[in-house]
Amino acid sequence: MIRQLLLSFLLIQTTLVAARGRGRRHPAVVPPPAKKWLTLNGGEPVAVARGGFSGIAPESSLPAYTTAQQTSLASTILLCDLQLTKDAQGFCQSSLNLQNATTIATAFPDLKPRTYNINGKNVEGFYGVDFLADDLLKNVFLVQSIYSRSPGMDGSYPLLTPYDVVGMQGPPPVLWMNVEYPSFYDGLKLSASAFIIDTMRDLNPAYISSPEIGFLKGLVGKVNPAKLIFKIPGINEVEPTTKKTYVTLLSDINMIKTFASGIILPKDSIWPVDSGRLLLPATSSVSDFHKTGLEVYASGFANDNYLSYNYSYDPTKEYLQFIDNSQFSVDGVITDFPATASESIACLAQNKNAPKIVKGKKFYTLYPLIISHDGASGDYPGSTDLAYQKAIDDGTEIIDCSVQLSKDGTAFCLPSADLIGTTTAASLFMDRSTRIPEIQDKNGIFSFDLTWTEIQSLKPQLASVFDGPLARNLANKNAGKFVTLNEFLDLAKKRAVTGVLINIENAAYLASNKGLDIVGAVTTALSNATMDKQSTQKVLIQSDDSSVLSKFQDIKTYQRVLAIDKDISGSTQETAQEVKKYADAVKVFRNSIVLDYPNPVFMSLNYSNLVEVMHAANISVYVGILRNEFQNFLFDYYADPYVELATLTQKGVDGIVTDYPATANAYMRSPCSNPNANLPYTILPINPGDMFNNLVTAKPPEAAPAVPLLQNADVDDPALPPVAKISAPPPASPSESGSNSLPAPAPKKSRSTKTASNTGLMVAAMVAVLTILSYNSKVY
Repeated sequence: MIRQLLLSFLLIQTTLVAARGRGRRHPAVVPPPAKKWLTLNGGEPVAVARGGFSGIAPESSLPAYTTAQQTSLASTILLCDLQLTKDAQGFCQSSLNLQNATTIATAFPDLKPRTYNINGKNVEGFYGVDFLADDLLKNVFLVQSIYSRSPGMDGSYPLLTPYDVVGMQGPPPVLWMNVEYPSFYDGLKLSASAFIIDTMRDLNPAYISSPEIGFLKGLVGKVNPAKLIFKIPGINEVEPTTKKTYVTLLSDINMIKTFASGIILPKDSIWPVDSGRLLLPATSSVSDFHKTGLEVYASGFANDNYLSYNYSYDPTKEYLQFIDNSQFSVDGVITDFPATASESIACLAQNKNAPKIVKGKKFYTLYPLIISHDGASGDYPGSTDLAYQKAIDDGTEIIDCSVQLSKDGTAFCLPSADLIGTTTAASLFMDRSTRIPEIQDKNGIFSFDLTWTEIQSLKPQLASVFDGPLARNLANKNAGKFVTLNEFLDLAKKRAVTGVLINIENAAYLASNKGLDIVGAVTTALSNATMDKQSTQKVLIQSDDSSVLSKFQDIKTYQRVLAIDKDISGSTQETAQEVKKYADAVKVFRNSIVLDYPNPVFMSLNYSNLVEVMHAANISVYVGILRNEFQNFLFDYYADPYVELATLTQKGVDGIVTDYPATANAYMRSPCSNPNANLPYTILPINPGDMFNNLVTAKPPEAAPAVPLLQNADVDDPALPPVAKISAPPPASPSESGSNSLPAPAPKKSRSTKTASNTGLMVAAMVAVLTILSYNSKVY
């Protein structure tokens, strides 16, 4: 049965690989110049795939191992956590208790769970040692045991033996066998060491590891040429043979060297992380072991971990911290996401100062512009001086300012006119809370109801898109200061960035209801900065209102960008020509380029025609907002921002709008970003629909209402009203309606006001400080 499934799956995989391409290139390709590494032997560190690509498919399943081979470096090692059955046969699975990782409970509904003592703890569950191999392999199927990962392959693939892993089609894999609980089997009259020794000739593992010293000592001289590796599961845990803590044993490196040629260390014991999720100085452990001739492998890597804030949720930065620093490099990383480890090793390491790849210099295409979203707003409060400075330092080409106006007319940069979520306004100005349906559905405290002096009394606030452990760096929660539009333009000129993007919203409402001329304020500021009299720096004027863009049509050096703030599935040529009347570019959501299945599938469906249609009309396409947090991605992207960047870039978008410009910059400078480069490994885009069609065996989702194409009505807006003359604006009403008795209401826009702005107001008491967990609950 397993062999039939194997052949069927490999046939499917051939289709998948042919459509999408491979992570690694043909071995005949001339490799790039060799890099120098600080590993023990000076060679390239290796990626060790724990249970295959277990971040995507159920751990130790056929698709997990096959996908790891197809998407990772050729040197990638496949790790099998060896378990034994009642009849002493081996299979691959990391957890002794199979209850959460398999369908064993439903396969044997009449069987009651048993309790075993595992390293001093009684654990109830279902265990492989209670079943014959034939019963397990025929009746039990794997499921994803980490619930944040895709359940789409649950119950479809059987348990694998080590023979199945080494027998996969293609180049023979390098096998690593880990035996986590040898003494547990000894107590049941089963022998893991006997299984290893008896199968050495057939399986030929290159590495054998265990956390138990007695087991490893018993293999010394019996399993050559395999390397014996001492695994440290946790430094404060107790080693079963010596009854000593691992931290005590680590102080005697010479003793470890008598039975092992290397060691596995938890990554946090190499680069510790404090309680605030910030990196502490590295320990000397890698250097200490290297000095005695022992290899060091770091464990615990996964893209969907809650990473240190130092990495800005970019998983490659964590790998690089361990392999590309001036002090040391570990010899390998054990990971659930071997493709990301591979791109870190092959594409990003030792590449910090590489130039951006542009047309006419290196490769075939002009890479998209890197456009900040409120500066580097993933690291600092959006639109603050620190966010802009980091964005520029991180390689942003176009820095952006969403212009807001104070009550007394000061133009400044802030993500939203609603100050809740991005400032501390809720703690000081609860009496100004009001609801303005023309702007958003929820109550807010709006900039145009506060004077500039009042706004300056506030602190910026770092807005997190995701709740809980994916909240952004609390150490920077209120860092930085507000920036006026004039200061923003001065900074852009001083730092000589490629250009600026000025985003204008709510112009009609401000003119007719507040007597504020935001278009005039922007025009004056740009003129005073002489941005209208030069062509050295790009000036992009963005708005979701085509009538605003029309106000800038006479300045030919400005590029006008129409923001499409709704989900669309593409565009007709007719509508593209309508866009061309007002704009030179469009800014769209990510799911308007890569269409996806309705929730809860979280996988891609197809490409839209938007890029092709807009390009045919000579309209540039900017896409955003890109973010690094793993919950931001469809499963197809492997929780890897570089795969999404590769997909959008190679689709032909002209600009990337991102909270994390450093990640986009690293991708653009990597030679692996070019699929046509003659390299052993490259970063390839997804082929939308492949994961669902080729790997997922679950029932397709029920049809959801079709996402419409862009319509002319989404483009055409009424002319802006004149600026009302308001001598003494009434105070903002705290009532639910929030309406003011002002001369002329703003004309109704042709498309829906966007609803993905700020989270609802939550008030514990009139004087309590409002805590905002998220200001943008929808992921675009």
